[in-house]
Amino acid sequence: MLTIDGLDGLRERLGQELGVSDWVDVSQAEIDAFAAATRDFYWIHVDPGRARETALGSTIAHGLLTLSLGPGLTHEMYEVSGFRHLLNYGYEFVRFPAPLPVDSRVRMHAKLLSVDEQAGGVRFTVAQTFEREGTDKPVCVAENVWYLVPLA
Repeated sequence: MLTIDGLDGLRERLGQELGVSDWVDVSQAEIDAFAAATRDFYWIHVDPGRARETALGSTIAHGLLTLSLGPGLTHEMYEVSGFRHLLNYGYEFVRFPAPLPVDSRVRMHAKLLSVDEQAGGVRFTVAQTFEREGTDKPVCVAENVWYLVPLA
């Protein structure tokens, strides 16, 4: 776990990789649970029989399931100290360049893109690249914006 010490620590890491997560297994049970939570039951995600007949050959994870792994993986890779708390502010950019088939393993790379001091806090942006084990093309690329609330 990387600990970044305050605003100066963030500035020192600008343009650098913040870490690579452990591998995460994506099972049909997890895809089905995500479908239930989001009410997105599109067949390519939840109907293994029908999906087997496609060029993909299996069900695939929802792109948003992959993206939603980001905050948890972030908290496993790094933390920023010297602030009251960290808020996920949103995303500037999200793309799903390749599918993530069921029973694949995925991990996330994080790189600090920007640090902006603002009235009331600090906003910083992290590039998140999700890779599927055994492939070169990422399954998700995103720019995640975080907001740090100061101690005082």
